[in-house]
Formats: sequence, C-alpha cells, structure tokens
Amino acid sequence: MMKGNLAVAHEAFDDGRELRARAGSKNARTVVSVRDLAMRYGKAEPVIEGVSLEVREGEVVSLVGPSGSGKSTILRAISGLHAPLSGNVELGIPATEMGFLFQDDALLPWRTARDNVALGLRLRGKAVGAAREEAADWMARLGLKGLELRYPRQLSGGQRKRVALAQVLALKPRLLLMDEPFASLDAIVRHRVTQDLLDWVEREGIAVLLVTHDLEEAQALSDVVNLLSRGPRARISHRYPVEIPRPRDLIGVRGHPTFAPLLQRIWKDLSIEVEEAAD
Repeated sequence: MMKGNLAVAHEAFDDGRELRARAGSKNARTVVSVRDLAMRYGKAEPVIEGVSLEVREGEVVSLVGPSGSGKSTILRAISGLHAPLSGNVELGIPATEMGFLFQDDALLPWRTARDNVALGLRLRGKAVGAAREEAADWMARLGLKGLELRYPRQLSGGQRKRVALAQVLALKPRLLLMDEPFASLDAIVRHRVTQDLLDWVEREGIAVLLVTHDLEEAQALSDVVNLLSRGPRARISHRYPVEIPRPRDLIGVRGHPTFAPLLQRIWKDLSIEVEEAAD
C-alpha cells in the first residue's frame, strides 16, 4: 500500500511509541467511555437516551443512523460543548489531548493558512515563530507546501480541508472526534485525504470517533460501527465489529470477503430504522 503524506508524521510524536505498540490490543487503554447518556436541547424530548459506547487507543469507532438520531450530539457531549441530561462521559486522557474535526472547517478568513494552523499552538502558549514553524511543517506533511501565506478564500475545498486537518493534528490529539469531515469533498480528493488520515491514525494508535452517513466509509475505516435508532430518544440499536486486519487500503478493503455481507446487513438494519421513522 502506498503511504500518503502523513506517513512520516509520526516523527512529530515523540511520546508515541508505547501508544503505537499497544494500538489494537484488547488491553489497550480506554480513551473515552460513555455510559447511559441522555441529551436534549431546551425542554424538548431527549434526542438520545441510554447511549453507551467506548473507544480505545488505536481504535476507530463510527456512528451511523437516520438523520436526527443524535450522532453529532454525542460528539458534542464528549467534547464538552453540551452538558448531558443524564449519564456520564469519562475521558482517559486530558481534555487538551482531544481534537474535533467539524464538517465545516473553522478557518478564520483574515488569517493565512499557516496562521490558522498555528492558532491552537499559540493558544497553548507557544511563541509566534515556533508555532508558525511547526504549522508550516504540518502543512508540508499534508501536501500544502507553498500555500502557507494564502488565505482560506484562495484555497480549494480540498486544500481548506487539509489545512483544517493540519490545525487539529498539530495539537497531537490522542482522541479525534470527526463529524462528517469530508462530506463536501469530491470523490478523488476525499479518498486521498481520508487515506492519509487513516495511515496516520494506524501509525500513531490514536482513538477516533467518526460520524458519517456513508456506510462504506464507516466500514472501511472502523473497528466497530454503531447504528443509532430513529430519534427522539435514539439509542444504539446495533453494534457491528469489523473483522478486517490493519493496515487498510480504502480501495482494497472493499474486496475483503467480509466487506459486502456486513455492508448489506448494516444497510438493511438502517433501512428499517429509516422506514420506521417515516411511519
């Protein structure tokens, strides 16, 4: 498998050897644990209720389900952006080691690409020069060398997404939350960016919780796929282990003998949830 631009990114993680050695192990540390979580907005009926899941280091877990089933709400609870109605979220890492990659990038239009990447580093107290140097290094790893001084409006959609990804990775997260991060990209760019990310995740052994509507993407990336029921009061109705070894190639993985049967099963169960929601 040809490695993407992130194949050398592990050199920036000076404390990652032990993490990589344990990645994928049944004894791997639990990075985030959600227990009996219920969430609502205002006084409305709970969006989710009784949701429990965990993500271990070196593991990719995905959330799929009908629209309105609370997938993004779970990420907001874990990130601390929204307080739970009941239940709890336990982090096995400091909150500062968590990164969040949103569907819409949060780039500041008045900052250059390099300064957008450096922003989180600056907020953590790193000097301007050192932050910019590290930001430029991450941009180079993501194929953005030469674009450091461009503003977001001067970048393509794929370039903007890579800048947003560099902004998150520069903070060296141990837990990465992703909310439909590549939905706006065309197929070729989406594949390249996602493969680069997958290579890095596998190499560094970080934990990932992914929200996506793309069932093939969920299965190709994940160790476990969680299907949420229709909302309100959505719950995890099915949990599917993905028994495909790593490292994975996003094209080749679709030829694995277990891929198509599991995809059909998930699609069937999702269709039932959607049909019941429409009744």
